[in-house]
Amino acid sequence: MNDPNRPGNIDPSPDSPREPEFDRNRPQTQYDPAPPAPEMIASRAQGSAPAGGPGWERATLEKLAFAALNEQKSTRRWKTFVRLSWLAFFIALVWLALHRGTPSSDATVPHTAVVEIKGEIADGADASAEFVNAALKAAFEDEGSRAIVLLINSPGGSPVQAGMMNDEILRLKAQYKKPVYAVVGETCASAAYYIAVAADKIYVDKASIVGSIGALMDGFGFTGLMDKLGIERRLLTAGDNKGFLDPFSPQNDKQRAFALAMLEQIHQQFIAVVKAGRGKRLKETPEMFSGLFWSGQQAIELGLADQLGTLDYVAREVVKTDEIIDYTRRDNVAERLAKKFGASLGEGAVKTLKALPGLR
Repeated sequence: MNDPNRPGNIDPSPDSPREPEFDRNRPQTQYDPAPPAPEMIASRAQGSAPAGGPGWERATLEKLAFAALNEQKSTRRWKTFVRLSWLAFFIALVWLALHRGTPSSDATVPHTAVVEIKGEIADGADASAEFVNAALKAAFEDEGSRAIVLLINSPGGSPVQAGMMNDEILRLKAQYKKPVYAVVGETCASAAYYIAVAADKIYVDKASIVGSIGALMDGFGFTGLMDKLGIERRLLTAGDNKGFLDPFSPQNDKQRAFALAMLEQIHQQFIAVVKAGRGKRLKETPEMFSGLFWSGQQAIELGLADQLGTLDYVAREVVKTDEIIDYTRRDNVAERLAKKFGASLGEGAVKTLKALPGLR
């Protein structure tokens, strides 16, 4: 029996609240869980587990693997791009080299052929016998060329290169029976004038510099400075004149006389070429062959040039054709790069050989 005074017993009085009883026939309310955290939603959207959740190690490894693969793909693409760029570069070099000196217009139509002689006249330069003579030959051989114009702007240079060009002009003139005209720009001096006198006529601007018919050999001497600084020159030669014109050795009278005789001979060759080319048009003066130079107007008065005129004037009024085609051959960009590349390789090879043991 229940004792109402016994501890732990509950008095089932009608006024005390009762716990709800389970009703099998009543529909039960479903449990509604709390919405997931935003980072969980992002992780599910990306197909990976959140950090600290189940499977996050695998997801991290997959990310690292995909990043490494993407980096390898980017590296391969870059290498491919670089290789294709070098291939295109070398193709462009070959194309430029093969198209050097190609006339810019149709060479079969009647035209005035132009060969430019610009800058220093020297072996290996643009104004060298190799390039100029090749351009002259191409200009003379074309049936459409009515005359050849030497467009000259040069202070001079090598008498050997100038002599080779002068001889070639005379040979081609005799073979093809085409006139040659020289048109002077800023300067036509020394070796440049040596070439110009092979032309049938020389046209100048009134302010052009013309002449300088002479020969020279220059250098420096440091013997006095070496004495003041206490520097001793140790030069060993087999042959009394092997150290001829050495700037660190004193110059003796015998060697000086020999050099002057050689220069005089070259000078006389120059004078003979000028007289042969200009003939009776020359009005010789004591200073004409002294190495002096004159303005274009003075050169006409002395018979060193014929009249004022430009390239367009000669083509239009003398040759009677406005069509001008340039046959000048130049060391183009591709060849210059190739030469520099070859020089760099040669220099690297020499340094490598010097670095080897036993080679000095």
